Amino acid sequence: MSSFDPHSVDLDTASQTDIICYINASSNEYNGHLGARISAIFVILIVSTCGTFFPVLATRSRRLHIPLYVYLFARYFGAGVIIATAFVHLLDPAYSEIGPNTCVGLTGGWAVYSWPPAIVLTSVMLVFLMDFAAEFYVEGKYNLPPGGQIENAVTRQAGGAEAVTGSSHENHQYLHSADQGDQQPAQKVLAQQAPGHVLDPPIDGSKDTDDGNSLKLAELAHLSGDSTSTELAFRQQIAAFLILEFGVVFHSVIIGLNLGVVGDEFSTLYPVLVFHQTFEGLGIGARLSVIPFPSRLQWMPWALCLAYGLTTPISIAIGLGLRYSYNGSSYTANVVSGLLDSISAGILIYTGLVEMLARDFLYNPSRTRDRKRILFMLVSLYLGAGIMALLGKWA
Repeated sequence: MSSFDPHSVDLDTASQTDIICYINASSNEYNGHLGARISAIFVILIVSTCGTFFPVLATRSRRLHIPLYVYLFARYFGAGVIIATAFVHLLDPAYSEIGPNTCVGLTGGWAVYSWPPAIVLTSVMLVFLMDFAAEFYVEGKYNLPPGGQIENAVTRQAGGAEAVTGSSHENHQYLHSADQGDQQPAQKVLAQQAPGHVLDPPIDGSKDTDDGNSLKLAELAHLSGDSTSTELAFRQQIAAFLILEFGVVFHSVIIGLNLGVVGDEFSTLYPVLVFHQTFEGLGIGARLSVIPFPSRLQWMPWALCLAYGLTTPISIAIGLGLRYSYNGSSYTANVVSGLLDSISAGILIYTGLVEMLARDFLYNPSRTRDRKRILFMLVSLYLGAGIMALLGKWA
């Protein structure tokens, strides 16, 4: 690069790497608007935190009286957002940062292989391994055969109390799902027979029936308590969620830094990221809303929501502190962003397709048979994916 003269280029002899690296390189683009950038810290803090808290509040607060279909929309719209984020907001940028025909992808060891898909594949396989290890650990700890009965473990730990019926797979799927109104009797048995748990009345104060119009607390009774089934489901699901939040936080750090230093694109990027972070928060909250937490960890879902809400505002503040020196298009910045985007893409692809779609729709024995509800869930899912993919045009 030291001998490359961009003002006198012979295309027959010039290095392709030198040309592409010169075209891609740019200096610091900060152009003022400090007041608007500071306001972005607080606006994004509020909207992203609220978006994350809403699905969790809907399943855990008795006072809000959240309609069932409002919750379903938030949950499955958020699932679509997570999937679109993986492919459009993470995988595509990774190719533009460290993929072939980029400055990074044409230099050194980066030039010998197409690294983004390899890193995504590695990330997917590692997340699968960790998810499977968590399942395997829980089965060993509670002496559960794969897909076998859990009643022996529950009975032993309950001191002879009546066992919870059903296979571990079925109970895992039940504990993973909070929208299945037509499985009320089975859920009531699980809640009533779980040691130390008393079935709460419905959120809306109505009789314990499912009219499809209100979010029943009885349907979500597994989300708290100290029963063995709650502890088991928490241990099975929390590791996968923490990995998901880890991937989303990486992405949020990068876009926060960029918003603090971006130039003329700021006026477009600011409102787009407000929606981007709100929708992504819905996805995080949607996944978190169906994870049961033991009583000793009732603070944890709120802390995890807040952690996501704070990430981007803190990153924007850091970007503002570096507004005259940080260059998001530098070689080093592209390497770091490309690696993080590829890793996060793999995490979100696995979580979105396996944890959110496959377990909720394909392999969920408690899935509702209400066609209207299923259609609504699917429309919400595709709407979330479509809108988030559209936002990829600007951010």
